[in-house]
Amino acid sequence: MAIEKTNRINALFDFYEPLLTEKQMTYIALYYRDDYSLGEIAENFEVSRQAVYDNIKRTEKILEEYEEKLGLYRQFEQQSQKTDEVLDYVKNKYPDDRKLIELVENLEKMEE
Repeated sequence: MAIEKTNRINALFDFYEPLLTEKQMTYIALYYRDDYSLGEIAENFEVSRQAVYDNIKRTEKILEEYEEKLGLYRQFEQQSQKTDEVLDYVKNKYPDDRKLIELVENLEKMEE
């Protein structure tokens, strides 16, 4: 569960980072991307561990609210799934058509 939550928050952060405040971006990046503990973040910014915890929890909620309203991550996931289906189909039905495979692989690269 913890890994799934971390992956989800990181994905939402990738999409909605510019909509956050500087402090929200910093705390979330340190906690989820850089694996800092609450205590380490609190020490670095000379605030309480509780203040860091509260900020991270509020920011997680904000990220989820952005996703609920805008759906960018959900849309990305759906598009990725469809692209994978097309690539699998092309590789199975047209394995010798290098140009077609290349075109679909280029679609996948655009997602990155």
